[in-house]
Amino acid sequence: MSTTANKTLSRRFRQEQDKGNWAIFEEIPAPDCTVYFTGNPEPLNLAGLKQLSQIFFSAFPDLRHTFEDQVAEGDKVVNRITLSGTHQGEFQGIPPTGRSIAIQAIVTDRFVDGKLVECWGNIDSLGMLQQLGVIPTPQAA
Repeated sequence: MSTTANKTLSRRFRQEQDKGNWAIFEEIPAPDCTVYFTGNPEPLNLAGLKQLSQIFFSAFPDLRHTFEDQVAEGDKVVNRITLSGTHQGEFQGIPPTGRSIAIQAIVTDRFVDGKLVECWGNIDSLGMLQQLGVIPTPQAA
């Protein structure tokens, strides 16, 4: 597949989740897709990725991916994304705060024959917790 086709698949995978289309997990990722997230001790399989996505969307039902940059080379697509939404449900033991978040993420996808086979995600979890008021933000000097 071309780098343009891979970029389209990478973007579509996230945009369909934004719409609540969980069937997209049966279409774009390969059944043996492996996902690595910073801070997660073990890689996730496809079922784990779907579960994690559903947890996020349950806590932030209006969550949206905004693509700031997208670069592709060979079989890889690198996405610089802003995730934004409102904390309306429990998230990792944190009760709903009603606060909005806007956090940065860098996600690298690898495709083989039109299927997502590997994904590496780096998400600003600290920034999210600060925006939710769970962790204080540093004071200006």
